[in-house]
Amino acid sequence: MKDIFKDEIKRDILFLVISGIALIFSFSHIKLFNLDLAWISIILCGIPIIKEAIEGLFTEFDIKADVLVSMALIASVIIGEVFAAGEVAFIMQIGAFLEEFTVRKSRKGIEKLVHLTPTLARIIVNNEEKSINAKDVKVGDILRVNPGEIIPVDGVITKGKTSIDNSIMSGESIPLDLSEGDSVYSGAVNQFGSFEMKATKVGEDSSIQRMIKLVQSADASKAKIVGVADKWATYIVIAAFSSAILTWLVTGEIIREVTILVVFCPCALVLATPTAIVAAIGNVSKHGILVKEGDALERLSKISKITFDKTGTLTYGKPKVEEVVSVMNNLSNEELYEMVASCELYSEHPLGRSIVSSFKENHKTEINPPQEFEITPGRGVVAKVNNKKIIAGNKHLLLDEKFKRDEIRFIREKYKNKGKSIIYIGIDNKIAGYVILSDTLRHESKFMIKSIKNLGITPVLLTGDNKYVAKSIASQVNIEEVKSECFPQDKLEIIEESQEQEKKMVCMVGDGINDAPALKKAFVGIAMGGVGSDIAVDAADIVLVRDDIDNLPHLLKLSKHMMKTIKINLAFSMGLNFVAVILAMTGMLGPVVGALVHNAGSVLVIMNSALLLKYNNKSNENEKYLKNEASRKSREVSCSSL
Repeated sequence: MKDIFKDEIKRDILFLVISGIALIFSFSHIKLFNLDLAWISIILCGIPIIKEAIEGLFTEFDIKADVLVSMALIASVIIGEVFAAGEVAFIMQIGAFLEEFTVRKSRKGIEKLVHLTPTLARIIVNNEEKSINAKDVKVGDILRVNPGEIIPVDGVITKGKTSIDNSIMSGESIPLDLSEGDSVYSGAVNQFGSFEMKATKVGEDSSIQRMIKLVQSADASKAKIVGVADKWATYIVIAAFSSAILTWLVTGEIIREVTILVVFCPCALVLATPTAIVAAIGNVSKHGILVKEGDALERLSKISKITFDKTGTLTYGKPKVEEVVSVMNNLSNEELYEMVASCELYSEHPLGRSIVSSFKENHKTEINPPQEFEITPGRGVVAKVNNKKIIAGNKHLLLDEKFKRDEIRFIREKYKNKGKSIIYIGIDNKIAGYVILSDTLRHESKFMIKSIKNLGITPVLLTGDNKYVAKSIASQVNIEEVKSECFPQDKLEIIEESQEQEKKMVCMVGDGINDAPALKKAFVGIAMGGVGSDIAVDAADIVLVRDDIDNLPHLLKLSKHMMKTIKINLAFSMGLNFVAVILAMTGMLGPVVGALVHNAGSVLVIMNSALLLKYNNKSNENEKYLKNEASRKSREVSCSSL
């Protein structure tokens, strides 16, 4: 029990449960020692509200909705409406708890990012290797990084060849093949081969530490939307007190004054926004969309620009074989494809695994294992298949094996500006052909971008890929504004410039760790939940649980429709309050009837908001488009026959 009271969240949940049960008993007219049990809710939920209102009023001179709610609580108790007071306190505390809970949950992303920071480093001194704390590495130190280890600091490779998974910084799913002279960054994972590096940036200057700072600073700078009730609270409080005092002075009837305070209670006004938001959240949850921040949909309705990461967002994030070409007269494309699949069967490189998986998807035949197999880190593989020496890798591997540079250059020039990955194939010391791989565009991306443009929102592509890959994907989905070779800092600065200088609110859609700072900085952050990292998901306000980006237009339209519903709720609640106050001032409305009118207004607001649950503006044209794409995809021939 002591642990529950020490843990603030557990304590709040306990108080809410007890208050809820007490209100049920009170509504059923069950009393304890002739005491209305709604007093339990007033004490556990109402007193904190009154306390916060007093502190805000006298320490910060700030009048918010809690001042209005406190007035309603006290007025309800004065006229004997104890249940109404307890009910108002209970509802307001539920809202406060949910808001605080989501804020705390969003902080977990930063904690996970901190855990990615390597704690140990292998430093080489006088040709001897020893492990030290990564924080103690100094600029100029020589380090060794083994396969599977996280690079502890930024630096330059001085010895060895390797493949680096740099997705934490660039978001690109395909590893980088690096050798002497190439730069490496902290947080990246060394996949193959041991190498030595010279430290250039350490401690707080390293890439992973800078990213943590970016996420923290972006989170701190994102302002929360102030509730409508809080915005107008000062004026409503002044109006309520002025009306009540004026009526008492004119009529001398205290009952009219109390009635005015009761009907002036902003419950319908306070409920206008959260009930619409809850209903809208319930709507999108049916489409596999998780809304984590309470005001995320409200913010989403105000965006004018939406930025997309490429890998894992507009694309599936997994390279696929696009083309297999044989340049040998006595070897067909099909035969070459089968030999390369055998050659790469035991490869652990993502491109090698993609060749094998693509072959299995399009062929029913079994892949024959290679007779011999050898992997060269940062280069490719050499294998023996059908008693023939097969070489599959990048240009460096073939040049190492004495292949002619002109033959390799001819293939490179053909695909130079198309953003493709090329695996060169050599058989028995002769160029045999090549395999072209590329990330696969999500078939719904093109129509999704078209729908977003129709809403008057500008799509932008932000990617860590080179400009050729970026332009290739952007042209396929008709995105005109493209920013390539973006590191996390670059994405954050681009969003910051749009929001602070151009005054355009930005929504960021991404999936990787490298997108976390941008997701935090953006007015609204949306993460891909299926392929995305946990850190990106924690940094975002909204999560597409099943990666259904075709639901984005529906999400955007719903957010705008939600705001219309909120405005209707506000207009109705304020109009009802105005009429009720006039009737209370004239004595035509008593406290009991006033309470009923007050509750009726809240019910009608809730009913109007509930209509959002059934709102569905997903275009039939979208469904038709997706069906056509699925049909087209099923008719595609295997890439080996190209």
